Amino acid sequence: MLQLHNFFRSGTSHRLRIALNLKGLDYTYIAVDLRREEHLQGAFKALNPQGLVPALVADDAVLIQSPAIIEWLEERYPTPALLPSGLQQRARVRALAAVVGCDIHPINNRRILEYLRKQLGQDEAAINTWCGTWISAGFDALEALLQADPDRGDFCFGATPTLADVYLVPQVESARRFKVDLRPYPIIQSIDQACAALPAFQKAAPGQQPDAS
Repeated sequence: MLQLHNFFRSGTSHRLRIALNLKGLDYTYIAVDLRREEHLQGAFKALNPQGLVPALVADDAVLIQSPAIIEWLEERYPTPALLPSGLQQRARVRALAAVVGCDIHPINNRRILEYLRKQLGQDEAAINTWCGTWISAGFDALEALLQADPDRGDFCFGATPTLADVYLVPQVESARRFKVDLRPYPIIQSIDQACAALPAFQKAAPGQQPDAS
């Protein structure tokens, strides 16, 4: 049995829940409440010394870092695949995911925002501006890349969800939370709507998790 240690509102946890659901895998949900700083307590840091969610316990091992965990899932459970079969197509999907995973999410992560709040004294308006700046910069690029692909389909690549959608949807959720105007991104919005119609994405949504309150 897989054990997922995660927080309902964490973008990295959200993307991992989507991947697990798309793979059709059952897992035990173990909540780590970031609001109470449970991720910094001894019990969780014994599991992941970095003190970050998510962590997945699988095959008697503790897996950390959502990109590494999702790669492990793709190798351990290859069907249904989250990457296309072609070499160039796989690179494209990975690049779309990396726009979110490498360029948007890390600088809007909770620990960055807590530093802005506590050490630099920024209020919530400034936090929203900070997040909106980097989300919009990434979404500008994503929208252009998606628009330039004549074979895109309903999702980021093709007619079924891929790794790119796994990364994109939680970032759209975060954009709404930080009051980012999504009107300049009609393709991103349409992909988000297509994903929202699928049970794997519905079950992974933050509001559907047991610790959402």
